[in-house]
Amino acid sequence: MKVPCAITIAGSDSGGGAGIAADLKTFSALGVHGLCVITAVTAQNTQRVEGIHELPPEFVRKQIDAVMRDFDVEVAKTGMLSNAGIIREVKEAVGRYGLRLIVDPVMFATTGGRLLKEEALDQLRELIGNAELVTPNVPEAQRLTGRKIETAEDAKVAAREISKLGPRAVLIKGGHLPRRDILDLLFVDGKFHEFRRPRIKGKPVHGVGCSFSAAITAELAKGASLPEAVHRAGKFIAEAVRRRLRVGKGLSPVNPVALLMSDAEEGRATREVWSGAQLLASEPKFANLLPEVGSNLAMALPWAKERSDIIGLSGRIIKVGGLPHLTGFPVRGGSEHVANVILTAMRYDPSIRAGLNIRFSDEILQRCQKLGLRISEFSREVEPKGVKTMHWGTERAIESAGAVPDVIFDRGGKGKEPMIRLLGQTARGVAKLALKIARLR
Repeated sequence: MKVPCAITIAGSDSGGGAGIAADLKTFSALGVHGLCVITAVTAQNTQRVEGIHELPPEFVRKQIDAVMRDFDVEVAKTGMLSNAGIIREVKEAVGRYGLRLIVDPVMFATTGGRLLKEEALDQLRELIGNAELVTPNVPEAQRLTGRKIETAEDAKVAAREISKLGPRAVLIKGGHLPRRDILDLLFVDGKFHEFRRPRIKGKPVHGVGCSFSAAITAELAKGASLPEAVHRAGKFIAEAVRRRLRVGKGLSPVNPVALLMSDAEEGRATREVWSGAQLLASEPKFANLLPEVGSNLAMALPWAKERSDIIGLSGRIIKVGGLPHLTGFPVRGGSEHVANVILTAMRYDPSIRAGLNIRFSDEILQRCQKLGLRISEFSREVEPKGVKTMHWGTERAIESAGAVPDVIFDRGGKGKEPMIRLLGQTARGVAKLALKIARLR
């Protein structure tokens, strides 16, 4: 199988969060073989840059020549190019090999270190003139233009000005703009394309710019158009930031393999829910546990924070002709009632990721007791106004039990069916528990 290749020409990050490390992880996550040309070695962690050792420009050239002699590659990106000599070698190599070049004009590390010497700024501007795309953030765009950028309109003015240096396209990354969302502005062929994505709360994340430009490079290497590449890269980086890595004592690094992890975990949760639902539907005795509204089986992804992170049935398990009947399929956001119970339970115990609602009766509660299950209750009669019942009720039941119980129930209220919820670590495990209850005499 032929795999597309791309080159990253950048500095190393000994903390593994930015630079060459972030670029190669991003390439790999997006199905591109990464080639690397190291321009500098940094002594760096999540808190600070403690030292920089620049490689000789001629050795940078030697690395580029080595990979170009052996690999079929058309697209390259740059990161840290700390001095004029290195930039000149990169510029000459781009012309020599006809590379499509994406310039990420790295000037400062997120942790505060200066990564571009002041006297190299003019050389960087010349390199930008040879680029297919340049991807400055707002502070970098301000340095390149000498203009203050505070609004989207300011960013558009800066993009037009940077385009006069000669690149085919300019992408002003909008993370530093004071907006509720993030607005990235791509100026290409005389037109602007706007890309919006939600702003993720929290401290700044290390390696975002490197990974974003690397994702664009990877998508271009796979044949995407510029607007399409930026759109895909934006979705990629949003997930990578949302699932940042909790490592080190400083800023959390971006997580370039988040989508791969997400796909794998979603597949596992989907299989768990489907397998568990089929178990329940195949057991006639489970019909006796079905509530009037039907049952939903659901399982959370490990990082679940909202309903869309829960895999549940798009329908329910209902009673038809006295037997359980499965409707729907496992989908993201397929449950609300059970999803809210799981999300609340996970705040207290992240290992509890699955749940199922069943019919309430004193007899069923007695069966749960016989099985030695931990049981806790909440009462709708004392429910405050304006709360979400399943969040509030689950919290109350957990606090009453002193831990996340196996069973949470309520005796209903006006217009509300009484209900039992079973909790566990996996959807299949919860389904098996329900079958034990159904078969117990």
